[in-house]
Amino acid sequence: MKLLITRQMGQDQTKQQIEKGLQLYQSNQTEKALQVWLRVLEKTTDAAGRFRVLGCLITAHSEMGRYKDMLKFAVVQIDTARELEDADYLTESYLNLARSNEKLCEFQKTISYCKTCLNMQGTTVSMQLNGQVSLSMGNAYLGLSIFQKALECFEKALRYAHNNDDKMLECRVCCSLGNFYTHLKDYEKALFFPCKAAELVNDYGKGWSLKYRAMSQYYMAVAYRKLGHLADAMECCEESMKIALQHGDRPLQAQCLLCFADIHRSRMDVQTAFPRYDSSMSIMTEIGNRLGQIQVLLGVAKCWVIQKEPDKALESIEKAHELAEGLGNKLGLLKIHCLCEGIYRTKGQQRELRNHVVKFHECVEEMELYCGMCGESIGDKNHQLQALPCSHVFHLKCLQTNGTRGCPNCRRASVKPGFV
Repeated sequence: MKLLITRQMGQDQTKQQIEKGLQLYQSNQTEKALQVWLRVLEKTTDAAGRFRVLGCLITAHSEMGRYKDMLKFAVVQIDTARELEDADYLTESYLNLARSNEKLCEFQKTISYCKTCLNMQGTTVSMQLNGQVSLSMGNAYLGLSIFQKALECFEKALRYAHNNDDKMLECRVCCSLGNFYTHLKDYEKALFFPCKAAELVNDYGKGWSLKYRAMSQYYMAVAYRKLGHLADAMECCEESMKIALQHGDRPLQAQCLLCFADIHRSRMDVQTAFPRYDSSMSIMTEIGNRLGQIQVLLGVAKCWVIQKEPDKALESIEKAHELAEGLGNKLGLLKIHCLCEGIYRTKGQQRELRNHVVKFHECVEEMELYCGMCGESIGDKNHQLQALPCSHVFHLKCLQTNGTRGCPNCRRASVKPGFV
């Protein structure tokens, strides 16, 4: 009996200390919050309390961009979940492991851990996490430029959000869909989804973290820039950066600096763009965002092209190529071949030009970045796109002209080779 009371008191103390850390964290006293949580982790003998405090540490390190530490705590959390022998705890810990790998751009590992989560037979708590699992998996597929599977996951996550009335998840999915359509150059949809996220923040986000507002503003800024609305892009990016600086959100600061640099490049002001690319690259390297580093290097290369310095552009492109190859980021490789094609055409180097033209078309084929109805490329210019229920994407005008009597891509895939 005495032991039971002592254990209960220990659990209550752990709970109080975790709450104290959360209050400090929410009032932007991040380092103090971390100290409280680390003390709890060191002293508590309550496995459930340890699991919860590890969750707090994982979230905090994610938002600060300390992804290697995030991964370290996620691994410890898996061990704690196994100790608790509870499927819900295990599902949550595998999700955190997936997210840690997603942030470190280890996309194949992310997908593998997400599949482990989805295969677990937990309770309704685990089922509610499936929306977040689908979102993380979609982000990983997008990182690998596997667009159909990415869209499939995002739509699944959106269904989970609607079914569970989870507005925070819906907001995050809308931002990822904005990113998805930015990649495929349907800039109207790329703007529509983060605008929808911003609406959700305004309507339901009174008690939410400001990161949701910052996130939606950032993706709106990206879409506005692509549409050529540079003043709107700057306004949204400034709003996002303000929140990122207030909260010490290093990953978002890096993204905003990249967006600022892109806006200045769009204005042909490369002298203002260069230092912002440098600052963004510095944070991207520090936090380990290799996908972001590719975007920075390509932006820098485009600045050198504007300045008619093709050899300097090729130096940046070479570094981006190495990163894109390492990550398996096919869209990055496609953009690299496209840039090189323009540079070598200007330099009149026919052999190199032909080489990049061939590789560009190989990338298009591999990613299925063409409309299955008209055969033209998807993602080479701003086009309105529409996905069918199977998540294959077509030009909207082609679907309107030809109707939707099933998916031509799925029909082709189902024809057995022997009957071709």
